[in-house]
Amino acid sequence: MKKYILSALAVLSATLFTACNDMLDTDPRPTQLTAATFPGKAADVEAELAGIYSIMNTMGGGDADNQNPFYWWEVMSDNCYGSGGLQDNKVKSLHHLVQMNSNQYEAPFILLYGGISRCNSLIETIDNVPWTAAEKATRDQYLGEGYFMRGLYYLWLSQLFGDVPLITSTTITDEMQQQVSAEEKIYPQILSDFTSGKNLMGTTKGRGDGHANKFVAEAFLARAYMFWAGFYKNVSELATGDATIDLVEQEGCPGGSISKADVVNGLNDIINNGGYKLCKDFRSLWQYSNSLLWDEAHDGKGHAYAFIADMPRELCFDQPGMGNGNTEELFQIQFMNASKWAINGTYNTARMYSNYISVFWGLRVNGNNGNRDYTYPFTQGWGQGSPSCNIWDDWTTAEQKGGYSDIRKLGSLIDCENELTEYTYVKDDCEESGYAVKKYNAITLDACATHDDPWWTMTNGYTSSSLDNKMQGDHFEDFYLMRYADVLLMATELTGNASYMNQVQARAGVPQTAYSLQAVQNERRWEFAFEGLRFNDMRRWTGDEPNESSYAPKALQAQSGKMIVCLGDKANKRKMEHMTCSWTKRYIDTNGFLAKPQSQINLMNGNLQQNPGWDGTNTETQYKTLY
Repeated sequence: MKKYILSALAVLSATLFTACNDMLDTDPRPTQLTAATFPGKAADVEAELAGIYSIMNTMGGGDADNQNPFYWWEVMSDNCYGSGGLQDNKVKSLHHLVQMNSNQYEAPFILLYGGISRCNSLIETIDNVPWTAAEKATRDQYLGEGYFMRGLYYLWLSQLFGDVPLITSTTITDEMQQQVSAEEKIYPQILSDFTSGKNLMGTTKGRGDGHANKFVAEAFLARAYMFWAGFYKNVSELATGDATIDLVEQEGCPGGSISKADVVNGLNDIINNGGYKLCKDFRSLWQYSNSLLWDEAHDGKGHAYAFIADMPRELCFDQPGMGNGNTEELFQIQFMNASKWAINGTYNTARMYSNYISVFWGLRVNGNNGNRDYTYPFTQGWGQGSPSCNIWDDWTTAEQKGGYSDIRKLGSLIDCENELTEYTYVKDDCEESGYAVKKYNAITLDACATHDDPWWTMTNGYTSSSLDNKMQGDHFEDFYLMRYADVLLMATELTGNASYMNQVQARAGVPQTAYSLQAVQNERRWEFAFEGLRFNDMRRWTGDEPNESSYAPKALQAQSGKMIVCLGDKANKRKMEHMTCSWTKRYIDTNGFLAKPQSQINLMNGNLQQNPGWDGTNTETQYKTLY
C-alpha cells in the first residue's frame, strides 16, 4: 500500500505557490520568475503540476465546512443532515440551503480560480522548455494534465456557482471578466479541456501516483457531459435521450462536437483497455478493513471488529491492490504525513495534507464517544454531516422489498446504537439521526497509544504528526474522485445495458436487475454514499426547471418530519423541519447553486451577478437558529 503518497513536489509547491487573494490575483509563479524564464526545464513543469494538484489538497483537507465541496454536496443532499453542535452553524446552513453571511462560500470560489490560473500558466508556458523529440510524450502528458485539471476545476466551480467568468489565459481581457452562461460557454470549454487531456495524455501515469491519464479524462468527460445533458438540456433519461455539444478548438481538441455516442466510446475504452477492475470486496476500499484491525479481530485479545472478521486478510485495505491505490481507483485526492497548522501563514491551508473529512465525520466527543471500550474501532471527531434517517430508511426499504442484505449499507454507515457498545447522544448536539459515516470515519486500534490516535500511527513509515495533534492531523485515506464502479454505472445509464450495473450489484451481493432509470439511481446512491456525488446526481435527474414533483425537491423535502435527537434528549425526539421555509422551495429558488461571494461581486464591478434565490434581504435565505 502507498503510505503518505503525495510527491515531495507537492510540499514544495506549498511554499512556491501561494493561494490567491481574490479571483483576479491568481498568478501562480514565484515572484522572482517570469513567463520568459519559467519553466526552463521539465522539472519546473512537474513543480507547476504539483502546485495545480495541491489545490485539491487545500479543498479536500483543511476545514471541511469552509472549503470542501465534496463534503458540502453530501450535506446539501438527502444523504446527510447538518448536525454537529449548537455552534456548528456552517454545516447546518449548507444542509438547509441558506447562508450565515454574504461571503460564506468564498473559499472554494477563490481556490478554484487559483487552480485555473495555474493551469493557464502551464498551458501557455510549457514550450519555454526546449523539449527534444524524445521528450514529446512527456511534454504532451504534462500539457494534457494542465488541460484536464483546468476542465475539472471549472466543472466544480460551475456546479457550485453556475454562470461565472470564463478565464482561459493569464492575460485577463475585459471579455474574460464578464459572467458567461455555463450551459453555452463554460461546459463547451470543460468538455474541450477533457478532450485535450484525453488526446494528449498517455495511459501509464495516474496508476496510484495522483496524476491524471487518458482514462481519467474519458471518465470525467462522461461525468461532465451527463451533468450538462441532464441539468441544462433536461435529458431526463440518457439511455433513450441524446444531446450534442460543440467544442472549442485548441491543442489536443480539433473542435467539432461531442454526442452521447462519443462519450460511450470513451467509457468503453476504459472498460476494454484501462485495466481497472472492481475490488473483490467492497470493504477493501475503506480504512476500517486495514490488516492491523483485522489482526486484532483474530488474536483473541482485547477488542474484535466483527464486521471485517470474515474477510480474507489479503483483501484488507492496506494489502496490495486494495485501499489507497487500489485496482478500481482512477483518480483521487491523496494525503500524506506533512500537515501543518498553517502554510505560508495562511490558516485556510492548515492540515491540507490530511484527509480532514475523517475528523468532521468522526464521532462527536461526549462521555464514551471516542473511547474504544465503547466505540471501537471508531474514534472521535466533530460529528458533523451525520447520515440522514432518509438514506438508512430508503436503503432498508430497498433491501426488504428485494429480499436481500446489501453489504454496502453497513459498509458505509455506522448504526451507532446497535453496532457500538455504547453510544452517547451529545447534550449540545442537534439533528442526530443515530447513524454515522463509516467509509471515512477515523479508526483506532487497541495497539494505539491513546484512544484517539488513528491507526495510521501504527503503520510502517509513520513519523510523528507535524500538527502535534494526531487526532486532527493523521488521516491519510485517499478521497475517491473517480472509481471504476462509476465508469460501469455511467455506461449503464447512457446505454441501458444492465450488464455493467450488474457487476457492481454482484460485488455488493444484491440481486442483479434489468435496466431501469430508478435502478441506476438507487445503485448510484448506495455505491457512492458520502463520496460527494449524490447532490449533483439529483440535480441532473431534475433538470434546470424543477417543480415540487421533480427528483431533487421531492427527495430533499422527504427529510421533513423524520425524527431526530437534539440536545442529547433521546426520550423526546423532535421532527426535522426546514430552517426558514421548505427544502422544496429553497431548491426550486436556487436550482441547487450556492450564493456567489459578495466580496467577489463587488470586486468585479457589476460583471458578476448574484445567483437567483440568494437575495440577502429575504429571510428565507438567511441562517436561523432552530435549537
